[in-house]
Amino acid sequence: QLQLVESGGGLVQAGGSLRLSCAASGRTLSTLSNYAMGWFRQAPGKEREFVAAISWNGGSTYFTDSVKGRFTISRVNAKNTMYLQMNSLKPEDTAVYYCAAAMTRAGARREAHEYDYWGQGTQVTVSS
Repeated sequence: QLQLVESGGGLVQAGGSLRLSCAASGRTLSTLSNYAMGWFRQAPGKEREFVAAISWNGGSTYFTDSVKGRFTISRVNAKNTMYLQMNSLKPEDTAVYYCAAAMTRAGARREAHEYDYWGQGTQVTVSS
């Protein structure tokens, strides 16, 4: 079993920045390099949506259109940690942000059903 714990959420004014972290642990974790990773978010009253994804070695990344140019995804496998740097935040970015892991080296994954493990989420609130 793989455990994922998000951190770094909080309240920020529009135009501000936050950096989310996702730390992986667990008995089945030999190395995070066995996993593609991703970020999803869910706003109140809305479906969970894809935000960003990164392949096992960081060689490929995907972003949803609404965050392109503002968000950056990265990972440090030696630290079993993934990051989401969020700049120029907007009120519509307000949501609970979840990290997820997919046991594959086939590339970055954009669909929620492709992920095997999920964190509990961290709240991001952007005030106008």
